[in-house]
Amino acid sequence: MLTAAAINTMLDALDESQTAGIKYWSLHSAYSATGTNELTGGSPAYARKAATYAAASAGSKASSASQTFDVAAGSTVAWVGRWDAVTVGNFWGMAPAGAGARRQIACESGDLAGNTISSPAHGLSSGTGVVFWASSGAALPTGLSVGTIYYVIATGLTADVFEVSTSVGGAAVDITAIGDGEFQTIVPEVFAGQGQYTVNSDTLTVIAV
Repeated sequence: MLTAAAINTMLDALDESQTAGIKYWSLHSAYSATGTNELTGGSPAYARKAATYAAASAGSKASSASQTFDVAAGSTVAWVGRWDAVTVGNFWGMAPAGAGARRQIACESGDLAGNTISSPAHGLSSGTGVVFWASSGAALPTGLSVGTIYYVIATGLTADVFEVSTSVGGAAVDITAIGDGEFQTIVPEVFAGQGQYTVNSDTLTVIAV
């Protein structure tokens, strides 16, 4: 177990003032563990924007200013990436666009028949987009994948359990084996024409994986 002070020190090593810190944000159309699917094109042209963070506190490190990006027509903004350079560079991960806080989920043997996911007081409503992350030393319920965008459906939805589909109002994803992890809400934005997208905030935390 690490103390909050140790976690803060780790997070501050990613400050934009550090040589290998998170200096730029990027926009992506789909999830990637390596930084692919970054947007391009447009007039004005899309480009990465400088990231700025406040000092870490209580085990997290929040951005201290927003940034507005130019986005080409036909683009979808679904993920925000983090880099140490304005082009190429080292990729330091990504977060869902419009991300909510991480919340715990579990799927036990009794949930499999109904394809339900348990998360007490999850606060989700039908049509909400969510993504899932695996927990340390465990795997997501079989049928769910990291980086895939799912949508909460009305079927089986209660205050403490929910089901998801790969499309709005679609059929429930078939969950075939137990597991646990976390979910976050995600709000992808589709641009029919040239436009702008603002990253209002970005918070870094240390999550065991």
